[in-house]
Amino acid sequence: MSNASSVDLARFPRYELIEGPTPIQHLGRLSKLLGDVDIYVKRDDLMGLGGGGSKLRKLEFLIGEALAQGADTIITVGARQSNHARLTAAAAARAGLACELVLTRMVPRDDDDYLHNGNVLLDALLGGQIHDLPGNANAMAFAQNRAEALRKQGHNVYLVPLGGSSAVGNLGYAACVAEILEQAREQGMRFDRIALPNGSGGTQAGLVAGLIALGEDPTCVVAHHVLATYDDTLSNTRQKAKETLALLRPELVLADESVIVAQGQRGEGYGIPTDAMREALRLLASTEGLLLDPVYSGKAFAGLLHDIRSGVFAPGAKVLFLMTGGLPGLYAYRSAF
Repeated sequence: MSNASSVDLARFPRYELIEGPTPIQHLGRLSKLLGDVDIYVKRDDLMGLGGGGSKLRKLEFLIGEALAQGADTIITVGARQSNHARLTAAAAARAGLACELVLTRMVPRDDDDYLHNGNVLLDALLGGQIHDLPGNANAMAFAQNRAEALRKQGHNVYLVPLGGSSAVGNLGYAACVAEILEQAREQGMRFDRIALPNGSGGTQAGLVAGLIALGEDPTCVVAHHVLATYDDTLSNTRQKAKETLALLRPELVLADESVIVAQGQRGEGYGIPTDAMREALRLLASTEGLLLDPVYSGKAFAGLLHDIRSGVFAPGAKVLFLMTGGLPGLYAYRSAF
């Protein structure tokens, strides 16, 4: 990655939810422990609203569009312990919108911590109205039917897809990658890799589209899939990246090889703990005092550790891990530790 220019986002409605750029920190003790690679973290967990986390970047543009359309209610979907749902409730509260959350029990867990602690506890405190659906339910179909019912009552409803991963929402990570490039330039360095988790695909799509729009190489972005299968994640993220780039720079073409997804960390499925995740989470906590979540960043950090230990990076490489937040979800996984 070289010098950053800017992405023109001023033409898109935006509702401010973030106080400013999130810091990039060097993990000195962990880097020394692992050897020849310098590890940095982009602290997108350090945002003030609703417990913080990366989804606030997407929600700035989603709430902005909702308000521009005159919405009074926002509805979104997610898993029972969805970070996105929590932050949608927080953003809606800040913006004065009613919020409904359609949550499915897609993770095979029925312990009290999982069903009632963590993000779900905060959803209710933040004023979100929760619709509790079984794991095999079609959450978006339910949300669409609910939106139609509310519209018949005179409400203006804005519907947000899983993870906020629409082309509009993904603009938040096009803005983020410009922020990262500027921070790297100020520190006189470049990152050889940006590593992150990939759930609904939008964060990686925004980063990749943003880099292409800036004339940068997008293949420094490598995501570790944690929700869908590898094939589904790859095709979904490519499509979302193309849609996002079409908003930013419609004259540019996104090549399929611009989107890179690493395999090996999803385990048995979404939200199901793995030994590698537990080891990664404990290692970062015990060496740097930083806390990952078990569903997204824990598995992705395990993937980054695997790559470092496998000699993927040249000596002296600088890698940036995107800490997407999700800490409240850790409290729903007490039994896993």
